[in-house]
Amino acid sequence: MSSNISTVVDKSVPLSFDEFPLPSRDAWRKEAEATLAGVPFEKKLVTKTWEAIDIQPIYSREDLEKLPHLGSLPGEQPYVRGTRSVNSWDVAQEIPYGSPSDYNQALRNDLERGQTAMNITLDEATRHGIDPDVARAGQASMCGVSIATSKDFDRILDGIDIERVPLFLQAGSAALPVFALLISHFQRTGKDPARLRGAFEYDPLGELVTDGTLPDSIAASFEEMAQITKWAVKKAPAFGTIAVKTHVYHDAGATAVQELAYALATGVEYLRQMESHGLTVGETSPRMRFAFSIGTDFFMAIAKFRAARLLWSKIISKCGADREAAKMRIHARTSIWNKTGLDPYVNILRGTTEAFAAVAGGCESMHVGAFDEVVRPPDEFSRRIARNTQLILRDECHFDQVIDPAGGSYYVETLTHGLARKAWAQFQEIEKSGGMTKALLSGVPQQQVTATGAKRAAAIAQRRESVIGVNVYANPREKPLDTRDLEMSARQQQRAAYATDFRTSSDQSQVAHTRVLDLLGMMLAASPGRLVELAISAAMEGATLGELSRTLRARDRELPKAPRLRTTRASEPFEKLRAAVGAAGRPKVFLANMGPLRQFKARADFSTSFFQAGGFDVLENRGFKSIGLAMEAAVVSGASIFVICSTDETYPELVPPLAGAIKAAQPKAIVIVAGYPKDHIEAFKAAGVDDFIHVRANCHDMLLGLAAKLGIQL
Repeated sequence: MSSNISTVVDKSVPLSFDEFPLPSRDAWRKEAEATLAGVPFEKKLVTKTWEAIDIQPIYSREDLEKLPHLGSLPGEQPYVRGTRSVNSWDVAQEIPYGSPSDYNQALRNDLERGQTAMNITLDEATRHGIDPDVARAGQASMCGVSIATSKDFDRILDGIDIERVPLFLQAGSAALPVFALLISHFQRTGKDPARLRGAFEYDPLGELVTDGTLPDSIAASFEEMAQITKWAVKKAPAFGTIAVKTHVYHDAGATAVQELAYALATGVEYLRQMESHGLTVGETSPRMRFAFSIGTDFFMAIAKFRAARLLWSKIISKCGADREAAKMRIHARTSIWNKTGLDPYVNILRGTTEAFAAVAGGCESMHVGAFDEVVRPPDEFSRRIARNTQLILRDECHFDQVIDPAGGSYYVETLTHGLARKAWAQFQEIEKSGGMTKALLSGVPQQQVTATGAKRAAAIAQRRESVIGVNVYANPREKPLDTRDLEMSARQQQRAAYATDFRTSSDQSQVAHTRVLDLLGMMLAASPGRLVELAISAAMEGATLGELSRTLRARDRELPKAPRLRTTRASEPFEKLRAAVGAAGRPKVFLANMGPLRQFKARADFSTSFFQAGGFDVLENRGFKSIGLAMEAAVVSGASIFVICSTDETYPELVPPLAGAIKAAQPKAIVIVAGYPKDHIEAFKAAGVDDFIHVRANCHDMLLGLAAKLGIQL
């Protein structure tokens, strides 16, 4: 035995695969088709994606022969393999807490436990430049931190070393007021803005499509972007000022092609506008940060990031800028669209695969959403699980030591190329029509995404696309997450009281108040080039966010209007249905399983899954040998809905008498047949059958209709 082993591992024995003949693709396809029993190859083995890309069952070296982007190394143009020669990324988790003090406490806790960057999200009031004491109910202290004064940044950033920790701040539409409060904090506290790393993420077109309008004209918004960027070029050279975010498109159901096309078109629009304000492409592009949602399709997400860098490099190179300007800086965020309030712990698994895809795709920073983020603000536990997802990928799986792990894959390289070509074509269409601003004002991208979202929603409603724990594999014994009593009204009142007290406190002397008014007055008459410094000075003297915003908006009242893109989640229709059915006591569904197990099991399992997706209580059994026995059990079941499960061959002798007996005993009963025996549909309806459930049925709409028949209203 030992001699045999030594022979096997003896290095002197040459290793050769010549004895294995290499089949051609045509030969492989012929063998594959022989197993399909006449079903067309394209129908059975080729997968159609929402991006209209055909995924083949097998890829080979031949698929790479015509790809033009191969041959570069990581850190080299066209950057398809990454913009750096390392694969490190910032752990940049969002902390959606409303109080500056609460935010700081959570941030410091998370920075001590693996987070490496600040990623500040703002509440609705702050995003729109509204002080909390004049905000509407629900606008302040929800889904982001509330900021009214420069001193709020004192609390948010207390104890944070800005030289060690990059700062990313999602600016909203009140860009200059928020920027002034931020920079005045650094100047008041003796911190040098030149040491800032990260980005002040201003994306006015993203805000336009999210809200349907802007608080300023589009021209004024671009002017603010230009002045903030010029200030940063001189005084905060490592701090970005412009963002291109595709979350709003993704969370409305957009494809990867659409996301990429809109991102490129938005980025080019910003380059063009900044150039008209005196900034070169070489000055603007390095200060741009692209933020993409990751999504469910693992390989498509990897290809999306690789294709994005490839295309942006192509654009910047055509503009004549240098290789540094051609680098796309990518922030990745796990999808909201695919996250569920039902079976929420599955979100941990979704977030893990998405995070892996983003790392494999080469993101520079990432946020992994907490598993409960669509239900409630995350607590320390859910924040820790989300954060540790990244840390495991980095510190246990060591993906930070693997550069472009997907590089060279026949499948991924081909997918990257196909995705890039389709996105480039759609981007070109936007450019031909006048650019992204014009496109959004006319509503074309919104219409395109809405149409795609509707198709995807229909596929989920019909269960052609799975949402685990929602439309398939629902958990009938699930207990909803505790939403916690967060006292949001009280939190907003506290922030409102703070803003009011700040204006009237002894700290705000009459001299300071007068100085604020003088500076605000100067802003009204100032040239654009002086606005940033005047706004910072006013913030240092005590001007609030709302005061700065109102002053700037008094200069320009020509507000744009664009169709608003409604974001949603894939599981929402089923979640609403299940909540309503649950509130009604979960009506019972009786399965009339007829015959031996092998006769009814497939359709009984299908029926169970079908009705559990709507929250109904499915009464299962081991089957009935006769119609009489089935009727006895049905009568005492207390069910409102009865589903007959057997085979098409046995239905003609089973369905009419059983349906008739059920209707005779319970006239308001709903009788359904599992399957679609097309030759007997009308006869079965005449016998008392109300409907049929099958793989082509729209599960959501059918269950919604059944709920309505039972008097359940959403």
